[in-house]
Amino acid sequence: MLSLHMTPAVHTTALTRRFGEFTAVNNVNLTVDQGQFFGFLGPNGAGKSTTIKMLTGLLAPSSGSIEILGQDLTANTVELKRQIGVVPEGLALFGRLTAPEYLRFVGQMYGLDNATTALRSEELLDFMSLAGENKKLITDFSHGMQKKLALAAAVIHGPKILFLDEPFEGVDAIAAGTLKAMLHGMIAKGATIFLTSHVLEIVERLCTHVAIIQKGTLVAQGSLEELRAGVHTADSTHKATLEDIFLNVLGTTGTAPPDQELSWLG
Repeated sequence: MLSLHMTPAVHTTALTRRFGEFTAVNNVNLTVDQGQFFGFLGPNGAGKSTTIKMLTGLLAPSSGSIEILGQDLTANTVELKRQIGVVPEGLALFGRLTAPEYLRFVGQMYGLDNATTALRSEELLDFMSLAGENKKLITDFSHGMQKKLALAAAVIHGPKILFLDEPFEGVDAIAAGTLKAMLHGMIAKGATIFLTSHVLEIVERLCTHVAIIQKGTLVAQGSLEELRAGVHTADSTHKATLEDIFLNVLGTTGTAPPDQELSWLG
């Protein structure tokens, strides 16, 4: 058996999810080492959110296996959910609660005692610049404020793995800076972060390793440097960007062919 420090944070074998006759995720073999800032990329409808739902126990695989921190997710779902945090694309907050009430509920759900929950809630709300909104209902929060609260709820229990589905969508530059600071702090302390985002520039700045999924199939996986080595650019002095890697792997230039251009736009 591998020693603890060699055990991947996330490991899947032939992970597959079907919806009727449609295969959303097809035989995905994915490995994310502990302590990595991992980017999971793909076009719209490629299977990213479906994969995250399976990795976090929200959706059962049709076939294949998932190991989280060396343990089978299906056999240890409740125990492993205490080790992970999730910011889903839809946020799924309770709009009729205030931020302190919501964090208190989440803390209790993870088994934290009242004193620990109260202390961490206060620190998180202050860190997220939400401390002055204690009486406002979550439903009245802006989208960016809700995003910060969702992240606070996802980390209140000190997860070993954090799953983020489009965490920077609709977030202003100041809030994005706050979130990035928190994420870098978690990585520095040994946590693993699994991020999906359509903003490739953000992924390139934050992540050391990426995987790319297309039509449910994993088509690339490795460190950014490993993936760059497989991309040839027209200018030999130009270092391949993540966008170059992404478009090369997907076999597209990122521009529309002439017969797909809009005739009235010059």
